[in-house]
Formats: sequence, structure tokens, C-alpha cells
Amino acid sequence: MNDNHGHMREGFTTTLGVLAATLGSAVGLGNIWKFPSMTGQNGGAAFVFVYLLCVLLIGLPVMISEFIIGRRAQANNVGAFRKLETAGRAPWHLTGVAGVAAAFLIMFFYTGVAGWVYAYAFKALTGAFSGVTAAETADIFSTYIGSAAGPLAWQWIVLVTVSAIIIAGVTKGIERMTKTLLPILFVLLLICNIRALTLPGAGAGVEYLFRPDFTKVTAPVVLAALGLAFFKLSVGMGTMTTYGSYIGRRENLPSNALKVAFADTLVSLLAGLAIFPAVFAFGFEPDAGPSLLFITIPAVFQTMPLGQLFLTMFFVLAAIAATGAMISLLEVPVAYLTEEHGWSRVKATLLSAAAMGTVGALATLSTSVLSETLVFGRTFFDLFDFLSSNIVLPVGGILICLFVGWKLGPKAIADEASNGGSIRNAAVLRVFTFVVRYVAPVAILLVLLNGLGVIKA
Repeated sequence: MNDNHGHMREGFTTTLGVLAATLGSAVGLGNIWKFPSMTGQNGGAAFVFVYLLCVLLIGLPVMISEFIIGRRAQANNVGAFRKLETAGRAPWHLTGVAGVAAAFLIMFFYTGVAGWVYAYAFKALTGAFSGVTAAETADIFSTYIGSAAGPLAWQWIVLVTVSAIIIAGVTKGIERMTKTLLPILFVLLLICNIRALTLPGAGAGVEYLFRPDFTKVTAPVVLAALGLAFFKLSVGMGTMTTYGSYIGRRENLPSNALKVAFADTLVSLLAGLAIFPAVFAFGFEPDAGPSLLFITIPAVFQTMPLGQLFLTMFFVLAAIAATGAMISLLEVPVAYLTEEHGWSRVKATLLSAAAMGTVGALATLSTSVLSETLVFGRTFFDLFDFLSSNIVLPVGGILICLFVGWKLGPKAIADEASNGGSIRNAAVLRVFTFVVRYVAPVAILLVLLNGLGVIKA
């Protein structure tokens, strides 16, 4: 199929390619870093239980909605809404524009954090954490992010790596790379799981992750789970709409979305199994929060036999997870620029990456030379995070639900999600239509209001 400028559109060639690419987008540092840290801060297994319910209410419906929009229009995030808005004067394509903006905002700070992960993989490989204590790992981290040259260099290494994959194209770049990286990620996770689960005292960590104490389910816990479920699956930022446009007509969209949600949750739980048993085995606290990845984990892994090897594996798998997510984020503006403005893939990739690196440097330097520079009371890092996580993404998620549930409507949903009636899933689609019309928008609205501080539990 040709785009607006006569270019042939690529697409995913196999069902495995669809699953690998979309799962690669969903799996990111949120699985390896945010999910364990938020689980530790919100009571363990009870939080996990609530999170799984929220995935069904928010993450899965919005993902299916984005798949429907992308495949039905066969266009980039902006072009897809423009094609499908047709009758009426409502500028739904602005939802697509918001998705492109969100991709940039996220990459401004995400590439910096990914750079930290790449750097820590290198540090672990070279033995920088050998024999360190928890206090020393804290010093290593603060010294590293307090410098300018190192974090900036690693941020650009991240951007060069991701750009090379995007330039190779949808089939030879995105599909091939995610099909290669995801099995490696799972193997490394399983190896880390085996090591963690065989430690004396590891059972306490397993119990913490899987035996819920429902007395710990409070309003703040529910709101935290709602927010994580929405952000974890890469929805609301145009990635799943863009990837949906590369999915073939014979693919079962609801089934693929369910597989991605299941596999993504599995990765998060495996990450928890790699972390919490080790944390409990060596007497560390599970509620370390964001410092869990860069301070607690190096100290924990260095305490165990063959700690350097397993720490290196852990940060390599974290780097792989971050790379898959960034591939999908960079592809959003690249698809938009190539299809809507006729740019070559190389030009669109290089200029998008350059913009992300240039503005993203402000976020990276927010922990060093720009730490005292505030905009609206926030550092550049916190500002980009706040704008994307608390405003652009939730608003985009609500609009996506309204667009699919009310603008496209049940008939178009049934046609696209049942492959023209060839898949017998009418009952499932009736439930989906109800959820995407009434349940998911309200749940995401709660995320929005909570993020803006309008409601506080």
C-alpha cells in the first residue's frame, strides 16, 4: 500500500513479528524498574492484584482501540485519525498530533534514563561494583548522574543505536531486531530468576510478590495501579496506532493485544522474581522506590556468589527492554514525517533523533549543571515527565477511547476486530465496546485528575 507521497508502506510479515514488535514496545524500563519499585512501595502482592485488574480495564481496551485505528486507516498516528474522522468537523487528528508530541516528550527524558542503564551495564561488565556496599552504590550513582559528560555521551549512544534500527525499516529493522532481542531478554530474566530463587531466604520475596494482603489496598494504591496499567503498555502515545498500521488484515487484533498484555505482565512478574527474593535474602528493604534499580540492585547482586555476572546480565536485559520501547517511540514521528511530509526514512530518523538528543540534553543535565534551573518549579527532566505522563498521555487515552467507542462505533469495531466477520468474537466485542465507551474513559480520567492533583486519595 502507498502512503500520501507514493511510498510503499512496509508492514510486519509474520504473526510472531507482530507479537515481538508490539511486545517490544510495551516492555521497557517500566517492567524492570517502575513495576518492581511501585510494587515495593505499595504493599507487594495486593498491588499486583489491583494492577492486573486495571490492565483489563484500561491497558487492554486502549491497546485494542489503537490497533483498530491504525490497521483500519493503514497510516501513521496523525494520518490515521485524519482518514477516519471524515464526516463531521471535529479535529480528531489532533489526538494523533498529541501522540507525536508525547513520543518526543517521553524520549527527551527516557533516553537519558536509558543511557544510565547502558552505562550501568558497562560498569557491571567492567567490575565497577565489585565488593561495594549499599552506601557505596549510592555514591556511585549520585556521582555519575551529577556529572555532565558521561550521561550525555551515553544518551547519544542510545539514540545512535535506536536510530540505526529505525533506519533499517519496519521489516528489516523493527521486526527483525525485536524478534532477536526479546528471546534474549526472556532467557536472561529466567537465568536471574533461577539465581535469585535459589538464595537462602528467597521464599520471603516470593511470598511478598504473590501472597496478597488486601488490607493494604487503599485508594492511593488503586490510583497508583490505574496509572501504571495505563502507562505500562505504551498506550496513548501513538506507538500502538503506528504499529497497528503495520499489522496484516488476517491478524486477530483482540487476540494479539491479549497476548501482548499477558506477556508484558509476565515480564514484569519475572522481573519481580529476579529482584524481591534477592532483596529479602540479603536483608534489604523492598520499598526503596526509584533507587531500587541503580542503588539497591547493584548492592544486592554483588552480595551473592557470581554477583558481577548476574548483575551484568540484569542490566543488559534492562538495556534490551529500554531499547525495544524506544524503537517504537522513535518510529511514531518517523512514520508521521515520512508519510505526511514526504521525508525519507533516513532524514526523518536523523532529524527526530537530533531533536530528541538536543532537547533531551536539558533533561539529562537536570541532575548536574542544570539542577538549579527550574521551569514552573520543575527541572527539565521533571517537566517533560509531568507533561507527558500527567497531561498528554491521559488526555490522548481518553480521546482514543471516545473516538473508537463513539466516532467509529460498534459496527466499525466489529468489522475491524472480527476481520470482516471471519472471527467469531461478537460477545467479546460487545464487552469491549462497553468498556471502551464507559469504563476506560472514566478510569483514565481518574489518572488524569490524580496526576494534576485535582483528586488526592
